[in-house]
Amino acid sequence: MTAGPNGPDGRPLPVVSPADGRLLDLLPATTAAQVEAAVRRARRAFDSGVWSGLPHRERAAVLLRLADLMHRDRELLARLDSEDAGKPVTECRTSDVPDAVEAVRWFAEAADKLYGSVAPAAGDLGFTRREPLGVVAAIVPWNYPLAMTAWKVGPALAAGNCLLVKPAEATPRSARHLAALAEEAGVPAGVLTVLPGHGAVTGAALARHPRIGALSFTGSTATGRRVLAAAAETNFKRVSLEMGGKSPQILMPDALSFGDALIDDMIDAAFLTMGQNCTAGSRILVHHSIADRVRERFVAAARSLEIGDPASPATRVGPLIDRAALARVAAAVDVARAGGARVLTGGAPADVHPGGSYYPPTVLSQVPADSAVLTRELFGPVVTVQTFRSEAEAVGLANAGDYGLAASVWSRDLDVALRLARTVQAGVVSVNCYSEGDITVPFGGWKQSGFGGAEKSLAAFDQWTRRKTVWIRGR
Repeated sequence: MTAGPNGPDGRPLPVVSPADGRLLDLLPATTAAQVEAAVRRARRAFDSGVWSGLPHRERAAVLLRLADLMHRDRELLARLDSEDAGKPVTECRTSDVPDAVEAVRWFAEAADKLYGSVAPAAGDLGFTRREPLGVVAAIVPWNYPLAMTAWKVGPALAAGNCLLVKPAEATPRSARHLAALAEEAGVPAGVLTVLPGHGAVTGAALARHPRIGALSFTGSTATGRRVLAAAAETNFKRVSLEMGGKSPQILMPDALSFGDALIDDMIDAAFLTMGQNCTAGSRILVHHSIADRVRERFVAAARSLEIGDPASPATRVGPLIDRAALARVAAAVDVARAGGARVLTGGAPADVHPGGSYYPPTVLSQVPADSAVLTRELFGPVVTVQTFRSEAEAVGLANAGDYGLAASVWSRDLDVALRLARTVQAGVVSVNCYSEGDITVPFGGWKQSGFGGAEKSLAAFDQWTRRKTVWIRGR
């Protein structure tokens, strides 16, 4: 097991701090030839049975040691993700790293829970079993570097596969440390390989490789299309995609009865990870009867968020991932403003630190219906506010667009809440909260937000196993 092959022909992979533009590290990038070598090593490891042939509980014991080592190094892992992604270190300490540890531990304990079924055949015996796919791959985003890696490492390895992981170009260091911890825990060589590299080279090689049996991708819709096309053009590998979102927060007339909890959850939904979150509640849909009061309280809360150095425990809003993201978000807001949108707070880059990519929490109202800030995932701290007068209008606004990842519904009327949960087109709907659920429930999107398999829960094993039917004739 290795933290990735280093070759002289790989273009350097700079890791740059979004907070101040400092060069944090310079890594050799994995080439297509090195991907080929990694696949061969993984195939030899799988065929040898050194991991796939272990009893489930022995694999689980190794993964539980890995979870313990991650917990031991939790402060280092939090610092790496905070530095690489610009995430507030408090967010990494209290959420991202603990969630990653929990994911590895939960899937380890679920390793012996993959049951088949027995058919009700008269005289004969038909049963199914779940088997690992062999050599599989994952391409991980930069917004939750360690947590998203753990969501894929946990079930893939627990099922007995050998996994190749390509971390995002901007945030490879926590995945590299995870690989070192896996080796320390006793994961055999070739079973988990982390391959830092450029998407156009390393990612493309994984997507096109004919001996990779499955690929789980989390990232942009545009890249997801390329991954799917590459799989179709080669070996029809199993592909699961988790892509963009433009999630609504729907506030019914009684929503303000939830008091501060409503505004607190709305703020988290909108601005967690600086809005660089696929489930970010970037579209607030509020009943006209309470719209003025919601806007006033939400804008005041947004203005109170401390923006600054992600290493400071007081920081709630850090920098965007890079200067290109800053320019993209700023341009979208400028276009919306020019089209008639009203900026209630924010609306221009923040001068926090030279070289940093800071954009403050921004709230827009009166946004034109065709504006990019309403129809496209900006991946930034920008929220729009729209009003509605009827439940049907709220559903229409919520379901507008190509995405269907998540939604939040606020109402004390259980009939209304359940009706909205049923009619809103999203893979995850939270009621009277902002939540993606915990590790025990599936996570995945509808429409162009993704397909092909769920993350988390026992459903995650569907990405990494195949079903075999065995038929025995009674004589």
